[in-house]
Amino acid sequence: MASSDYSARHLSVLEGLEAVRKRPGMYIGSTDARGLMHCLWEIIDNSVDEALSGHGSQISVILHADDSVEVHDRARGIPVDIEPKTGLSGVEVVFTKLHAGGKFGSGSYAASGGLHGVGASVVNALSERLDVEVDRNGKTYAMSFHRGEPGNFDDNAGEKTPDAPFSPFVSGSELRIVGKAARGVTGTRIRYWADRQIFTKGASFQTDELLARARQTAFLVPGLSIDITDQRGAEPTTETFSFAGGISEFVDFLSPDAPLTDTWRMQGSGSFTETVPVLQPTGAMVPTELTRQCDVDIALRWGTGYDTVFKSFVNIISTPKGGTHQAGFEQGLMKFLRSQVELNARRLKVGNDKLEKDDILAGLTAVLTVRLPEPQFEGQTKEILGTPAVRAIVASVIASTMTERFASTKRDDKAQSAVVLDKIVSEMKSRISARTHKETQRRKNALESSSLPAKLVDCRSSDVQNSELMIVEGDSALGTAKLARDSEYQALLPIRGKILNVQKASVSDMLSNTECASIIQVIGAGSGRSFDISQARYGKVIMMSDADVDGAHIRTLLLTLFFRYMRPMIEAGRVFAAVPPLHRVIVMNPGSKPNETIYTYSEAELNGVLAGLKKQNKRYQDPIQRYKGLGEMDADQLATTTMDRRHRTLRRVRVSDAEDAARVFELLMGNDVAPRKEFIIAGDGLNRSRIDM
Repeated sequence: MASSDYSARHLSVLEGLEAVRKRPGMYIGSTDARGLMHCLWEIIDNSVDEALSGHGSQISVILHADDSVEVHDRARGIPVDIEPKTGLSGVEVVFTKLHAGGKFGSGSYAASGGLHGVGASVVNALSERLDVEVDRNGKTYAMSFHRGEPGNFDDNAGEKTPDAPFSPFVSGSELRIVGKAARGVTGTRIRYWADRQIFTKGASFQTDELLARARQTAFLVPGLSIDITDQRGAEPTTETFSFAGGISEFVDFLSPDAPLTDTWRMQGSGSFTETVPVLQPTGAMVPTELTRQCDVDIALRWGTGYDTVFKSFVNIISTPKGGTHQAGFEQGLMKFLRSQVELNARRLKVGNDKLEKDDILAGLTAVLTVRLPEPQFEGQTKEILGTPAVRAIVASVIASTMTERFASTKRDDKAQSAVVLDKIVSEMKSRISARTHKETQRRKNALESSSLPAKLVDCRSSDVQNSELMIVEGDSALGTAKLARDSEYQALLPIRGKILNVQKASVSDMLSNTECASIIQVIGAGSGRSFDISQARYGKVIMMSDADVDGAHIRTLLLTLFFRYMRPMIEAGRVFAAVPPLHRVIVMNPGSKPNETIYTYSEAELNGVLAGLKKQNKRYQDPIQRYKGLGEMDADQLATTTMDRRHRTLRRVRVSDAEDAARVFELLMGNDVAPRKEFIIAGDGLNRSRIDM
């Protein structure tokens, strides 16, 4: 039980922190798992700021089994001397006073992630218990807090728990000396238990998010080592992140596709002036004009795909919603590349069309970091940078470094510059083509004419959820499928043999290919970034190819098209592969009893059926028919085995992990031959019969 004593001292300590407890969302965004993680990163970021300033290169985070978390750094340690204005130790000031710390222009930090001086005190206010230990001056100092109030816990046999009896300080605080620290050893250890009165039931620390953020921080601070230990499971696990490189390695890690260019590094700086209130020795806040330095560091590369991966940071704090630095990046890149396209308009065959932001960002992986003292953020969660002058500085760095690269006479630089221009112009042309396609991709009705391909055999139903588009291999199979289909809801689109391998082709080549363009046009939802699954004309898309190696190849090419340009269809589970039979076994019955037909779908199934017939002393026609293609079946056979919903079997195509799937597609269908050759050689034990399974 907490003490019932309540004095004026407690009022002074709790007055500010009570506001945090009443309105926690204002400081940490929410009171669910996101807010819990935000609190943890407020503490970790203080240690990272020390590392950024050159103090300490190792941070340890321990998730204890009792739902507490401990952060340990080997930096300078929180000051333990008395702060003259309050008469309190530095430790108590940091954890009980809002807007207190060493990041308000005092010179302790040139650039830091903690800026408002409320991080540690907010975490303290929202913790049922918080213990801090500081190694300085050859001693270990300690202090404990209960919901922001300093005091002592009466721990039983040294076992720390938030339920232990708590006695708040009354007349004065005590920063205890609990041990000796080795010579030269400094650092801070903070362990806290989040207050379950504040956070929602079930909120817990997210290990995957913690690991991802630790990895990200290790990329952004080269030489920093971060250990994450999770003791909550049956077996404790520890992961360590440390990277000697910088954001160039981060870009390589983030890139989801094969590279078109090397990773380009752009660095620069600029200065600006701003007027901010500065605390004077007299205690007055006086508006003062200060000169600020902003350092910019950018790494980027273009890849073969069209997905954009962009990460921005201010003093290593992630800004997922952007801000002035991201606006400057996009503005500088847009202005420069537009000017380069205009200079090379004849070679690139560009008319009056203008590049848009999406054309430039397609296939781009980039990491942008800026470092400056006291940046202006929108809110305590620091998701948006608001310092206006940063926009022009970042745009200037982009312009100068890109100009230097594109003017370079080195062979590699010239080749890669040309590739970038080809890439973005191709994206611009594909965007315009896709927009044109989309404008004509409306489902026909009685009041409008159809611009759909003539070879499409459409269905009568306008019920999208109940309709099916069956992509058929070859005209011979189309003829049989016409007779076998249910014309009410099954539409047919024939393709000629093997379509274009879109993993190797450009977007413009894909759109100019008759077969690919027909499929996109018939589905009616666009392609790539403009794909809108709500506009798809059919509820299911079913690939009907022959049950042989060529059929499997055609199916793979079709899947490549869907994966790259109509991926939401796969993610929604609306793409299927038909399963036609491989064999037709006719069992001859004695007398006037009609013969029985059995279809099998693999060699193993056929052998099992034949063995069963021999055991039953049943005769069957020999030789057994082996279907080489869909065209060999008559309409009844095709309907019964492959198209009739009551009897057919479909395989749903799913993408459980898009990134892993993308790497496999690139390996099997991409331009790089060597890895594919190694894969084939390594897979020499592959059984061809597996293709028929």
